[in-house]
Amino acid sequence: MYISFLATVALSGALAAPTVSSSTLSKRCTNSAEDRSCWGDYDLSTNYYDVVPDTGVTREYWLDIQNGTASLDGVERIVLTVNGTFPGPTIIADWGDTVVVHVTNSMQNNGTSIHFHGIRQNYTNEMDGVASITQCPIAPGDSFTHTWRATQYGSSWYHSHFAVQAWDGILGGIIINGPATANYDEDLGNLFLNDWSHDTAEVLAIWAATGGPPTLDNGLINGTNVYDDAGSRFETTFVAGTRYRIRLVNGAADTHFRFTIDNHTLEVIATDFVPIIPYNTTNLSIGMGQRYDIIVTATETTGDFWMRAIVQESCSENANPDNIMGIVRYDGSSTADPTSTGYDVTDSCDDEAIGTIVPYLSMDASSTASIEDDFAVTLQVGNTIKWAMGGTSFVSQWDYPTILQVAEGNDTWSTEQHVIELTTANEWVYFIIETTFAQAHPIHLHGHDFWVLAQGTGTFDETTASLTLTDAPRRDVAMLPASGYLVIAYYTDNPGAWLLHCHIAWHASEGFALQLLERESEMTALMSLSNINSTCANWDVYTASDTIVQDDSGI
Repeated sequence: MYISFLATVALSGALAAPTVSSSTLSKRCTNSAEDRSCWGDYDLSTNYYDVVPDTGVTREYWLDIQNGTASLDGVERIVLTVNGTFPGPTIIADWGDTVVVHVTNSMQNNGTSIHFHGIRQNYTNEMDGVASITQCPIAPGDSFTHTWRATQYGSSWYHSHFAVQAWDGILGGIIINGPATANYDEDLGNLFLNDWSHDTAEVLAIWAATGGPPTLDNGLINGTNVYDDAGSRFETTFVAGTRYRIRLVNGAADTHFRFTIDNHTLEVIATDFVPIIPYNTTNLSIGMGQRYDIIVTATETTGDFWMRAIVQESCSENANPDNIMGIVRYDGSSTADPTSTGYDVTDSCDDEAIGTIVPYLSMDASSTASIEDDFAVTLQVGNTIKWAMGGTSFVSQWDYPTILQVAEGNDTWSTEQHVIELTTANEWVYFIIETTFAQAHPIHLHGHDFWVLAQGTGTFDETTASLTLTDAPRRDVAMLPASGYLVIAYYTDNPGAWLLHCHIAWHASEGFALQLLERESEMTALMSLSNINSTCANWDVYTASDTIVQDDSGI
């Protein structure tokens, strides 16, 4: 088949403490700073689509979604948080562990859901956490328990998949420990790159729906930055000669970043949840929803150096584009601003070149597809702005999620639900996504890694296009280039209703999405109808009492 920056900005409340139950697993080798390729009885050559360690370990977390206020860049505003922090607590597990996450909605007047970005949810579609697709929203005072298996290893994040709440603060890191394609001494954990506004994301979404993309006020590195004379920079201290693993996450609403550290080289070892053959660069292009694992060797002995998240202005609007910075220090007692000089970089929202992102575990894509679809991305302008794929602007109803419709045997899909039915197991599907707009879009697929077969500008021509079938990048977010095309392939090995959408906050809200109904005949047997019905019943009671009206795409 084909199948530590751990610190957060505390606002209020306690961190989620995991509980762990385990059994003993014999190991033939030990993962260490001298050999990161090894992982007990497994290693980098293990096909993680087919083989998963049976650790017998369960990691359990409690996430409490709260209203609050915070001054992340020195300007106080209303926020939404997970356990009172931004970012929220990090979910940490080992490859093969079972992860249980209890989500409680403690907000006064708002629904929510939590999606575990990039987690394949292999045969656990119900746990994907997408309102209107895999569940009804969680009503205030209600809880939802997610249980899933860590079938791959690497770095990611969780975030709300209800309205645009993620970009008011409902997000946090995910680390699945496993082997790595290069050795390192210390794992510094997730490093979040976010854009930030002094208005709420809801206000910005309303603006975007009528006036186009808003300009964000600022950006954050791991939840902090300066604005005018207020706020503080993110800082970390290096020890000369030490090799540090950093797990970059672009958690922005509408900003493509280029990440650099002055005077230092980035050794890239993973894209999303896929380990790659390492390559070196001084700057790294990272789109919304994407993750890159890098190793930075502390090659200096003294000094202070800027860490830069540079806004790519060809596709992102930010009032503070050159001031989203942190500081790397070689002396933790230093308080001086760095005087280091940044690298020359090109402003571009393109992905890293296909030829540089070579998966360590080589898996060729099929040269032929059982199903092939071509989706043109278009803009529909009326009283509000809507995005469409293949002529359809996506809408799914909060109170009647796709999997409940499947469980009830109701196959009457509306045009707006944009359901692509994939009935056959283990077949190849190609999607060609094109746009004539001069703006890049990060395309994210739930439930799967996909193969990136081609990216380019202009119109895709099947007769002349060159598809990368051998050693193509595999990931779950790839950039659709401005005025260009993206060709992806994936294998139907995971039954469920899986969302494919743009990860720009406003675009998903405005209908830039479709859903893949994969192997529907197998889905009901995998569901817990009592959980689905309970969450929906509580949501119905809440919406009836508060007259809640859906005003976006549902996702």
